Amino acid sequence: MPQVSVLMPCYNAAVTLEETLESLAAQTHPNFEIVAVDDGSSDATLEKLHAWAEKDERLRVLTIPHSGIIAALNHGLAACKGEYVARMDADDRVHPERLLKQSIYLDSSPETALVSCLVEGFPKGEVREGFRIYIQWLNSLVHDADMRREMFVESPVAHPSVMFRREAVQEVGGYQEHGWPEDYDLWLRLFMAGARFGKMPEVLLEWREYPERLTRTHNRYSLENFIRAKVHYMLKAPLVGRDAVILWGAGMMGRRISKHLLRHDVPLAAFIDIDPRKIGRTRRGLPILPPEELMDLWARYETPVVLAAVGARGARQLIRERLTSFGLEEALDWWGVA
Repeated sequence: MPQVSVLMPCYNAAVTLEETLESLAAQTHPNFEIVAVDDGSSDATLEKLHAWAEKDERLRVLTIPHSGIIAALNHGLAACKGEYVARMDADDRVHPERLLKQSIYLDSSPETALVSCLVEGFPKGEVREGFRIYIQWLNSLVHDADMRREMFVESPVAHPSVMFRREAVQEVGGYQEHGWPEDYDLWLRLFMAGARFGKMPEVLLEWREYPERLTRTHNRYSLENFIRAKVHYMLKAPLVGRDAVILWGAGMMGRRISKHLLRHDVPLAAFIDIDPRKIGRTRRGLPILPPEELMDLWARYETPVVLAAVGARGARQLIRERLTSFGLEEALDWWGVA
C-alpha cells in the first residue's frame, strides 16, 4: 500500500500535464501513487495520461463524464489508497522532496490534520499583482496559530500545496458543493472540527498563473461567494452567542459583509471607521463611529465581537495594533474578515 496518494483532477490540461507529471516522477518519496481523474476532457489529456501510465505504474487513471472539480476530487479521493493525500493540479510543478518532507512532517506531528508549504507563482512574467500579494500573505502564515487567526480573511493554504490525512478529510465529509470555493469550505470545516494545520517554511510548490486558471474563470471563486462562505461558518463559531457584532470598516467590504450578516439576523450594532467623511453618518441604518468610541460601545454588551472588514493592503495590521491597544484579543474578541 502506498503511504501517499497524489490526488490530481485533470480537465483539458494537455498543454501543461507532461510538465506536471515530470515533476511528480522526480519525487524522492519511495512509496506513493498518483490518482489522476480525467473529468471528461475534450483535448488530449486522457491520451497523455494513459501513455504516461504505461511507463510509470505509480499512475492510476480514472475517468468520469465532465462533472466539475468537486465530483472529480471526491471520485479520486474515494480511490486513494494512501494514509496521506497530497493535492496536485495538472498545471503546477513540485519540488522533488515535497512528498517526502510533508509525509515526514505528518509522521512526526500526529495531531496535525493537514500540512501545506510555501508557494511561488510562475511563469514570472505572468504573475499578476493580486496573485503576488495573495501569495505573500499565504507565505507569511506558517504556524497553526497564524492560519487559525486569519481563517476568515481568505484561504490560508494553497489547495495544490496541501497534504492531508485521508481519514481527517473523510470524517468532515470530503469535498462539498455549496456554490463557493470547495477548498476554502473544506479548510473551514476542518477548522470547525478543531483540526490542526501545519506549513513547511520552504517553497515546495510552483503555482501556475494564467488567464484560464479556474479561480479566475469560475463564479464559484468570486468575492461574493467567498463572503458567503465566511459568513456561513462565522455563524457556527465566532458569532455564536454574541449579543453585538461591530464591523470595523464602512467601505466596500464592510457593506458587502454586513449585507450577509443582516440576512441571517446577526445583531449588528455599529460600524467603526477612520474616514472623517463617513464618521457621524449611518450605514444600513446603523451609526458609523470613530475608533475612540469603540470601547464605550463595547461596554454596553455582554458578549460583543469586532469583525475587521477593511481590505486595503496593510490595514489589518494597523487595526490589529489599535485593537490590541484597547486590550482586545484577536481570535477571541475580534477577527479579521478581509
